[in-house]
Amino acid sequence: MEEMDEIVQEFLVESHENLDQLDRDLVDLEQHPGSRDLLASIFRTIHTIKGTSGFLAFGNLEAVTHVGENLLARLRDGRMSMTPATTDVLLRMVDTVRELLAAIEETGTEGAVAVGGVVDEITAVLDRDAPVAPVDSPADPPVDPPVDLPTVEQVPVPAAPAAPAAPAAPPAQATPAAPEQPEDAGSRRTVADASIRVDVEVLDTLMRLVGELVLTRNQIVRQASEVEDQDLVRSSQRLNLIASELQEGVMKTRMQPIDHLWSKLPRVVRDLGAQCGKQVRLEMVGRETELDRTLLEAVKDPLTHLVRNAVDHGLEAAAERVAAGKSPEGVLSLRAYHEGGQVVVEVCDDGAGIDAARIASKAVDKGLRTAAQVEAMAPADLLQLIFAPGFSTAAAVTNVSGRGVGMDVVKTNIESIGGTIEVESTVGRGTTCRLRIPLTLAIVPALTVECAGDRYAIPQVSLLELVALDADRAANAVEDVNGAPVYRLRGSLLPLVRLADVLGVESDRADGHVLIAVLQADGKRFGLVIDRVLSTEEIVVKPLATRLKALGTYSGATILGDGRVALILDVQALARNALSAEVLDRQAAEQRTAGAAAARAEDQDRVLVAGIGGGRQVAIPLSSVTRLEHIPAARVERVGSREAVQYRGAILPLLRLDRHLGSVTEREGDDLVVVVYSAEGRSVAIVVDDIVDIVEGETGTRSDIDDHGLLGSAVIHDRIIELLDVRAAILAADPHFYTAAQHDDVVAALEEVR
Repeated sequence: MEEMDEIVQEFLVESHENLDQLDRDLVDLEQHPGSRDLLASIFRTIHTIKGTSGFLAFGNLEAVTHVGENLLARLRDGRMSMTPATTDVLLRMVDTVRELLAAIEETGTEGAVAVGGVVDEITAVLDRDAPVAPVDSPADPPVDPPVDLPTVEQVPVPAAPAAPAAPAAPPAQATPAAPEQPEDAGSRRTVADASIRVDVEVLDTLMRLVGELVLTRNQIVRQASEVEDQDLVRSSQRLNLIASELQEGVMKTRMQPIDHLWSKLPRVVRDLGAQCGKQVRLEMVGRETELDRTLLEAVKDPLTHLVRNAVDHGLEAAAERVAAGKSPEGVLSLRAYHEGGQVVVEVCDDGAGIDAARIASKAVDKGLRTAAQVEAMAPADLLQLIFAPGFSTAAAVTNVSGRGVGMDVVKTNIESIGGTIEVESTVGRGTTCRLRIPLTLAIVPALTVECAGDRYAIPQVSLLELVALDADRAANAVEDVNGAPVYRLRGSLLPLVRLADVLGVESDRADGHVLIAVLQADGKRFGLVIDRVLSTEEIVVKPLATRLKALGTYSGATILGDGRVALILDVQALARNALSAEVLDRQAAEQRTAGAAAARAEDQDRVLVAGIGGGRQVAIPLSSVTRLEHIPAARVERVGSREAVQYRGAILPLLRLDRHLGSVTEREGDDLVVVVYSAEGRSVAIVVDDIVDIVEGETGTRSDIDDHGLLGSAVIHDRIIELLDVRAAILAADPHFYTAAQHDDVVAALEEVR
């Protein structure tokens, strides 16, 4: 319903503008009755209004414009000639259309506007068997043509003067209250008055002027901060506020919903699906998300390519999907939303996904990576290889894709506007390509830094943090890996790039201190070593000359608050050109190893230590514990040869751990301490003597010496603790607990514990 309201609003705005032009064209046509251009223009306008009114189910409006279109067609074809009487009837049609539009705008319907009279008049002219003058009818009493015009009450245009009531209404409806209506109608702003069409070049010029204003604002604010003139400081603060609000307002005028870009994709998906023999349903979420019009143009081709690639490569044919247990109809989803000062656009499919192992094999075959390198790469890094030039996993080349060109261009185009692209994929479930795009290219926040006496700007969207090392720490913390410097930041390896080396200059920092700007590009972090950090400010991006752009180090230039020019560093290019593959591979391998170790430590070394009597203590992986409970011993009942207890509306199998492990102890007290484990809607209760501790971290020395019901032992807090075989214990309590899938998961988990 909301979408339909927007269509009606756009229709009203466009129609009001067209009607104003029609008035002028019809008067000109009366002076130049043989003008083919004027006739063609008038005909196209009426035809457009008629077509849209029919689509929106405005029957009276469609009837009036249809008969008017017939008359214009005869005039255009030369079968009739233009006369003052013909002009009168056409102008009367325009007035009736304007009256109908006013009713639609006010009430959402055509209301009680009578159209029979004007339709009869135009029909009489067409039939040539009735006079051209207005035809008498009950709805349209005869009046003189000069006053046969809508009044201000019926056509709410503020500039129009008041006039007598329109002929469409009978004289009996005129009331003394009528003179009071023009003031109310004239004070109401129409839809057409509430909007204005502006040439894009005017907006671009305005944006450039605002950019210059921002630069001047920065200079004045800096100068005001260096003098002790309170009036100047207050004026600069006021200027700062106004310039910021003006900048925001102008940027809004350049913003357009991403739906302008998406509107063409349903046809692309439909045709491509038919061409590939696939059933595809397109879903779009976030149509209203706005983006700078320049960026919309920049992402149009990359987004179209990703959509085509998803249909051609991502989604399977209907037969394959059915065989895999999926719906025969594939789903392609487009999502757009704002996040962290950026616009995120996702292209998701529920297809076969991308096999990282296959990517690795192709990369080795094509010589893009060695076998050792792909072995050390994480799956996420392997997926990034699809953006390498010439890379393709297509089994055959089609007229849609498969030649290995396109994805590298997609990445290059996205990075050229300061954006990034990420790929996530699960085999058998689908793939997501995620574009992160800045809101605008014109004005961006940046960190200004210095190297060898020159100033440079780093876009803050790529900046993660700043690290300062004194001389002593820098001497010990900065290591060397295959000739490349690295720094261990909070346990992770951070490759370093010295900006002075990239620029081929000599650093003027001689005190041994190291300043590192931690940046992120292509999903990887690296540190840019700089001489000094100056400030943060909003910068206006200026394009570079071709020669400077070709260097691949800079993405633009700007003028700082003190009037000096600073080059804007291209973070993506720095990462590609300055970081060695060996260092990146080692960083990825180390991060992957550290992550796996952390996961194992969390899963394996967090254990619940419980006593089972006789001085024995057993360690149970905390991941196997759902909850701890105290259950009255009197509630224990027997089911055949087993014990059970009623628990939360279910029958809970009970296992006394001391008996299971070959020892029987006498318990004191009326309550049983139980460890409850639940999965897939089933639960068991393991009875222990008491809960000793929950231990996190290293469990010390381990041994594979085991016994019935145990996986071995470990030294915890200087004491040998037995490691419980949880699966065996659960099966002893409930032999039907595990399904086949659960069995595999538990076996894998127990192997990890070993």
